[in-house]
Amino acid sequence: MKLNQYEEIKQGEKGAWVSIGAYLALSALKLGAGYWFVSGALVADGFNNLTDIVASAAVLIGLRISQKPPDKDHPYGHFRAETIAALIASFIMATVGIQVLIGAVKSLFNSEHQIPNLNSAWVALFAAVCMGGVYIYNRRLALRINNQALLAAAKDNLSDALVSIGAAIGIIGAQFGLPWLDPVAALAVGVIICKTAWEIFYSSTHALTDGFDENELSSLRTTIAKTKGVKAIKDIKARVHGSHVLVDVIVQVDPELSLIESHQISDEIEHRMGRKHNIMSVHVHVEPQEDVENSEIMSTEKH
Repeated sequence: MKLNQYEEIKQGEKGAWVSIGAYLALSALKLGAGYWFVSGALVADGFNNLTDIVASAAVLIGLRISQKPPDKDHPYGHFRAETIAALIASFIMATVGIQVLIGAVKSLFNSEHQIPNLNSAWVALFAAVCMGGVYIYNRRLALRINNQALLAAAKDNLSDALVSIGAAIGIIGAQFGLPWLDPVAALAVGVIICKTAWEIFYSSTHALTDGFDENELSSLRTTIAKTKGVKAIKDIKARVHGSHVLVDVIVQVDPELSLIESHQISDEIEHRMGRKHNIMSVHVHVEPQEDVENSEIMSTEKH
């Protein structure tokens, strides 16, 4: 049975809780192991996970707010809280990415390198595997329920897995007298995190400013144009509202059609958009098709 939009958001909360639980457990493990095995990289990774709890909490709050039904101030509902949560997550990811880059640059110019216990590398790799599993779970769930906030959280999970791998590389490299591996790996991870944060930031701000992909809009136009009874499309607009798309379209039909027949065309457009594009909110305005010959005659008379 297909879930409705509020049930889908409720499902998304599971992913946010999984992230929070994983970050709490792994941050405690990394901080404890980092201090025990004298690994600065593992300690830094543990503090990184503590900040990620804030990002996951922001996603969870956004999902909770988006479940509120429409009211006088929000006639379309509160779904954009998801997008705002994703935007907040991008800021936190960017902060972590910049911190990783700064730390990597400092390490490159640091002549003193303390060799940590090799066991700290296994802890980092174990954490990377765990976060990889959380990433796969959240990504699959986000794609299944089409939730942008949870997808942003999943990308954050992947970034944390990469940070742990970078920490492990640095620790292992130190065992073989290659301390430069740590900052080089950290630089690569920092760039990946910042790139991911920028992608989430761009998509979130694009949606919040009512931007919409031109190729997707063209696909929606094609579906409507192929609907039986539609003679022409006068105008079409679309915008993203959380994880949902709102479409406004003006179609022209045969002027001889009755009101009931025109309404049936409108219903068919809504049905096709929901079935093919999973768009459930379509506002269709029906107009009679203009008489091209008469329009040309009137234009000639004006001149």
